Amino acid sequence: MLEWAGIPPDESSRRGGDYGPYVQSERLHLYTEAASSLLNTGHAYYCFCSNQRLELLKKEAQRSGHAPRYDNRCRRLQPQQVEQKLAAGVPAVVRFKLHMGTEEFQDLVFGWTGHAVGAVEGDPVILKGDGYPTYHLASVVDDHHMRISHVLRGCEWLISSAKHLQLYRALRWTPPTYAHLPLLLNRDGSKLSKRQGDIFLQSFRDRGVLPETLLDLVTHAGSGFSDNRMGRRLDELIRDFNISKITTHSALLDLDKLEEFSRLHLQRRIEDPQQCVWLCEELKQMVKHTHSSEISAAAVLEPEYIERVLQLRKGHISSLQDLLSSTHSYLWVRPRVSQTQLQSESAHAKDIATAVMQMVLAGGSLVSMERLNSELKQISSRTNSTHSSVMKVLRLLLSAQQRGPSVAEMMLSLGEQEVCVRLQKALEL
Repeated sequence: MLEWAGIPPDESSRRGGDYGPYVQSERLHLYTEAASSLLNTGHAYYCFCSNQRLELLKKEAQRSGHAPRYDNRCRRLQPQQVEQKLAAGVPAVVRFKLHMGTEEFQDLVFGWTGHAVGAVEGDPVILKGDGYPTYHLASVVDDHHMRISHVLRGCEWLISSAKHLQLYRALRWTPPTYAHLPLLLNRDGSKLSKRQGDIFLQSFRDRGVLPETLLDLVTHAGSGFSDNRMGRRLDELIRDFNISKITTHSALLDLDKLEEFSRLHLQRRIEDPQQCVWLCEELKQMVKHTHSSEISAAAVLEPEYIERVLQLRKGHISSLQDLLSSTHSYLWVRPRVSQTQLQSESAHAKDIATAVMQMVLAGGSLVSMERLNSELKQISSRTNSTHSSVMKVLRLLLSAQQRGPSVAEMMLSLGEQEVCVRLQKALEL
């Protein structure tokens, strides 16, 4: 999904790199080595407490109104006791010994901060019984071996950084520079959650949202820039980003603005010649899938026709899917209009259809929106009709709908031949 979003990792299991492997299960030996080193230097210990005992500790803390924490019981086991339990095959995890002092460090966003985690938390598990690390050990080991210089992550990890810095010191490694970022929240202030299925990138992609739209929307919601304008492309985001501009305030993601951002970025793609070619092909396949045998004529699948539609609709649509809606079905499927419908719209409907068809066949009217609108205004006097009536009749004949794009745009999209075909059908009713 990062590759789809246009921000692929510099290194990954898909792209390769100098510091792999990049799958955790293939790095277990590194975590085991680190845990063994901590055990040997006395900074970690085996814990044999059962899940049942840990659950009892949790319930007792809740009954007394305290935050659940491990009581560090196994820290006090003698070496002989540990050897006996290991020899007997008693299930064990490895816990890291937290010291009681305050661990201070300078965060690039929150400034100088410190937390005495050992005073309020029990010793954390760093290696589980199945040999897999918890995040605390994995992040430290991976960042060290991959030579990470800076870690930018959510501010919910700010307090845990104290544990990680203690781990770095115990392993005699140099820690990276940390920057803890404000959370991305829903507009109502609630935290974004993976339980909300519609906030997964996959769901946005399936809805036809462009990757640059999402990137612009998310970065626009936060800080890190001197100004908060919409429409930045990736190269502009990279150029304008300044970590010192990140604030500690949570960022509100306003998904109500998604359509506005989408219209802007889709318009940019339409205006890019190469991107427009790809959009035309994509839309063609979508139209064939959606309308199949109902398609009015092969011409509506030609690149020239589809590009004309995109150019006229840019700035109005937020995704290609919009052009598959009932509002735009007239572009691909000829409408069915009855004589009753036509007569109820205007007694001069057929006169209007005849006059407009003559105008189109004379040539030159469908060269621009301005020229076409000017000539359509003259039809009312020639057919003893109001301009409003002329527009309603034409909208009915061209789309069988009461609303949608302007009549002039409809005619320009359909082209001379298709407009005449639809008007002729009205005269044959």
